[in-house]
Amino acid sequence: MMETPDHATIARFVERHEAALAGLFSQVLGLCAQAGQVRPEVVAIDGTKMAGNASRESNRDFSEIAREIIAEAIATDAAKDELYGDERGDELPEELRTREGRAEFFRRVREQQAADREQDEPELLPDPADEPDDQFRFDVQRIVARGQGREGWTREGRRQLEQRHWEQGQPIPRNREERLLLAAERLEEQRDMKLAANRAYEDYRTNGRAKDGRRLGKRPNPWAAPDIPDDVVSVSDPDSQRMKANLGYVQGYNAQAVVDEGQIVIAAEITNNPTDFSNLDPMITTALMELERVGVTERPQIALADAGYWNEQHFDEAIANKHIQVLIPPNRGGRSEPRPGWTGGRYSLMRAVLASEHGKQLYRKRIQMIEPVFAHTKHNRLITRFHRRGRIAVRTEWRLLMATHNLTKLHRHQLAIGN
Repeated sequence: MMETPDHATIARFVERHEAALAGLFSQVLGLCAQAGQVRPEVVAIDGTKMAGNASRESNRDFSEIAREIIAEAIATDAAKDELYGDERGDELPEELRTREGRAEFFRRVREQQAADREQDEPELLPDPADEPDDQFRFDVQRIVARGQGREGWTREGRRQLEQRHWEQGQPIPRNREERLLLAAERLEEQRDMKLAANRAYEDYRTNGRAKDGRRLGKRPNPWAAPDIPDDVVSVSDPDSQRMKANLGYVQGYNAQAVVDEGQIVIAAEITNNPTDFSNLDPMITTALMELERVGVTERPQIALADAGYWNEQHFDEAIANKHIQVLIPPNRGGRSEPRPGWTGGRYSLMRAVLASEHGKQLYRKRIQMIEPVFAHTKHNRLITRFHRRGRIAVRTEWRLLMATHNLTKLHRHQLAIGN
């Protein structure tokens, strides 16, 4: 009699073969292509908010996290009093009010956690990973929103910080004490990012030039960085974000997909950015890479998306360099009048295109192509949340979900051929 594997055995298998399982999506897409099901001439791009393995109440600020780290350590072992001085977890140590003091605090806690792991499980202790850079390095050359004031620079800094987290691919620890430390370090990184972004903005306003060569004006008032990080982060899954879904707010991820006219998912990725503003070109690029990987020579000619994807720089990249026409309404549904300043130029051109009979016929396909994929996943398969934690693990889970969606399409196609 075949025994059913324990859920922990399955979880360890998935964790051990993370990269290979994520690659199954491309292999299934290749099978669909061989069956002639992939028709990428017209594609639709959209995202759906999925709850993560974290509660909305798991968000904490830096003071709460630091107090819990200290309190748990002292409660676990009274001998650790020397590590934290006379503090008992009910007040924030003075050293945590400076960046240098927090860096030293993080170092001591990480060393203590490493020593505890080695003592408890010496044979299971992994090789030490490279420590991330202490200081956030802001690349001024990548700024793309100089006309949006401080917020534009901070938004670009946040994007770069998230990109660095993707490149590091740091898994979320199972141990709560280690997650608390990771969450505290994430808050420190966000504070460093804001400080660097605001300094870069102030330097640009002081020394930069307008398009006509004029100086931009006097130096703006300097941004005063808070003594301690003032954001919040989930201590269950520090990679997740609080975002608005259809039925309220969730602590989770923005799951993105690119779908063809036959509802075959061509690309599947996740992001923790609640908005879709920065996802148009990355999803088109990913779709092209997936098609090339499975040997599909046809390229998308038209990409359909809703108003949340309106990004003029992504338009230019898709149309001029990738030769893909993009159809996106400037106005969100329910808005009868154009937004202030969103008239003329490409705004009016896009409205005219979508108002034409051919434009209406094309854009009408969007909701028929991609919305049923999300509806089938959430309402028919009852999959409304991710079970794993961390951006890399959640990406694998989402790609597996979309791979099984494509498998069901392939299965029904084969049955139809057989009949």
